[in-house]
Amino acid sequence: MLTPVTSDLLRAVPHGFFTREGGVSEGIYAELNGGQGSRDSVEAVAENRRLIQAHLGAEALVSVGQIHSAIAVPVEGGWTGERPDADAMVTSVPGTALGILTADCTPVLFADTTAGVVGAAHAGWRGALDGVLEATLDLMVAQGADRWRILAAIGPVISQRAYEVGPEFVERFLDEDPDWAQFFAGGQGDRAMFDLPGFCLMRLRAAGV
Repeated sequence: MLTPVTSDLLRAVPHGFFTREGGVSEGIYAELNGGQGSRDSVEAVAENRRLIQAHLGAEALVSVGQIHSAIAVPVEGGWTGERPDADAMVTSVPGTALGILTADCTPVLFADTTAGVVGAAHAGWRGALDGVLEATLDLMVAQGADRWRILAAIGPVISQRAYEVGPEFVERFLDEDPDWAQFFAGGQGDRAMFDLPGFCLMRLRAAGV
């Protein structure tokens, strides 16, 4: 049985942050592995994706080849060839589900229910810093969404207390904006603890969500 976490914000849109429970994969991929680029059985991945698609009541489930970028691509149907390299998708096609994969990174789901436009983004630190969330919003607006109507839900993501980084990581962020020091807490020695979900939330709010 699939047990996705859902958001009250997006209750009008079929969605879910799926866990590992309820699929058919075995071994290190048990149970619900939807990663098309993994070394899992192709048949098991296909069945897991079918289960997710059925749970959402979707006609198609589309994913991209995630590369920790700020690239967002429009989805008008299933891909005819190789999946594009990108980290966010946007669609206005009814019945099309957008599937992203995350481990420690931030999964973000977007919706403008009035316009019928949805988006999904995979935001690791690099993608968030480079603007993947803003790229998703821009593409949604280009497809007819109203930026001020868009709702966004952040799913399960690594917590600050578990995300230790080095001084060069901190410097990269502070070179962009010294005020971003608020997303770092002291760790041991020269280490710091990074608040990735807090950083993503700030970027979304600054973008008008």
